[in-house]
Amino acid sequence: MKKVAVVFWSGTGNTEAMADAVLKGAQAAGASAEKITASAFSAGDVAKYDAIAFGCPAMGSEQLEDSEFEPMFDSVKSSLSGKQIALFGSYGWGECEWMRNWEDDCRSAGAVLACASVTANDAPDDEAVEACRALGAALA
Repeated sequence: MKKVAVVFWSGTGNTEAMADAVLKGAQAAGASAEKITASAFSAGDVAKYDAIAFGCPAMGSEQLEDSEFEPMFDSVKSSLSGKQIALFGSYGWGECEWMRNWEDDCRSAGAVLACASVTANDAPDDEAVEACRALGAALA
C-alpha cells in the first residue's frame, strides 16, 4: 500500500476543498493518505511518503503563498528528486502562470509529475473536484 501525503495551504478554503478531494481519491484507490498543512510539513517528512500532492493557490502576481507554503516548499525541493508528486491549486485571476512556473521548478528539482496539475478558478466546481480525485488516485 502506497503512503501519500496531501500537503496544502489555503486562505479561503478553496484549495483545502481540493485537498479533501485529492485525499479521497488516493484513499479510494487504496493508498494510506493523510492531509497535512504546509506549516506542519518539512524536508524530513518527504522520505516517509511514496508520493506527495502539493496544493497552493495563486497569490499576488501569480506566485505561491510566500509566508508559509513557499518557504516550506523551498526547504523540501532538494528532497524531491525522483519522488512522485502532483500539484493542485485555486486561482482568482490570471492565466495559471503560477502553476506552469511551479511545474517547471519541480521538474528542475528532479521531481516526477505523476499526472497533469489541477487548477480551479475560485471554488472548485464538480469537474475540478473529480480531477482532484483522479490526481489522488494517480498518486496511489
